[in-house]
Amino acid sequence: MEQKIHQGRNVKRFREMLGIKQEALAFDLGEDWNQKKISMLEQKDVIEDDLLKAISNALKIPVEAFQNFDEEQAVNIISNTFGEHAFSNSFNYGTINFHPIEKLLALHEEKIALYERMLREKDEMMDRLEKLINK
Repeated sequence: MEQKIHQGRNVKRFREMLGIKQEALAFDLGEDWNQKKISMLEQKDVIEDDLLKAISNALKIPVEAFQNFDEEQAVNIISNTFGEHAFSNSFNYGTINFHPIEKLLALHEEKIALYERMLREKDEMMDRLEKLINK
């Protein structure tokens, strides 16, 4: 069976998702690396295991992500999993959990809204108590 997984492209995708520039990855990999070498590396179908491990450590992403992530398959999973009105917290792809950032941000905003509401209620309670005391 023909290998469809392009490890170099996966390195590029994950690096870009993390907002890391080629120069920064080159710096993390050591002094014999530069932006041009990273660019060439990202065009390779298969990357040597020891180099993949170094990239994994630099980006803090499991080696399996670069070895197993198949964009076409992921797109199919997403389009089959998420209907027009359906939304899932995460989906499993091999050993990797993808948590949509929007979902995490929404949960964070819900917590903030809850704290703000609790503070308002506390302030209202204090106002009522002050009025009762002053009477």
